Amino acid sequence: MNDVRSGGLTRRGLLQAFAATTITAAPTFANAAGFLRGGGDIRRIKMYSARTGERLDMIYWVDGDYIADAVNEINFFMRDWRNNKVKGIDLRTIDIMAASHNLLDADEPYLLISGYRSPETNTMLRSRSSGVAKNSRHLRGEAADLRLNSRSVNQMAKAAAACRAGGVGRYSGSNFVHMDCGPVRSWGS
Repeated sequence: MNDVRSGGLTRRGLLQAFAATTITAAPTFANAAGFLRGGGDIRRIKMYSARTGERLDMIYWVDGDYIADAVNEINFFMRDWRNNKVKGIDLRTIDIMAASHNLLDADEPYLLISGYRSPETNTMLRSRSSGVAKNSRHLRGEAADLRLNSRSVNQMAKAAAACRAGGVGRYSGSNFVHMDCGPVRSWGS
């Protein structure tokens, strides 16, 4: 659980994504990194899992600081549900998810399709589908596959791409969007 990292996001992308949201006004950022300026003084993530029946509505960042207990709950929520293995989710991925959700102005929580994947789960999924990467960012806790019933795959992908902070995959046939904190890139239709 100590594999949670921060930093490295595209400054412009996060600035635009969080500045475009209406979380709160007039933040103070004495301790915040420069790329977070304009982001508001709280960050929140809302998700549910049809696999486990769990729901999460969590403020995980306040006034420039990540809340350790909240991040731990997010890590547990995004665990590999097949074997309950937990890995620290990269904070950049959580930030991309939250910024994208805010850009979409959606009240509905994300449906988490896949967060962290253990090597065993990734191997099993690769044996069933050619669309699962051998070195998936899910293995490192750097990716999430998400759905919103109130928004299309294209709307979600455009919001994630507007962050200019990582990879965005459109999986229209399966009705979800992949978001990760890797190099800025996009794929799918």
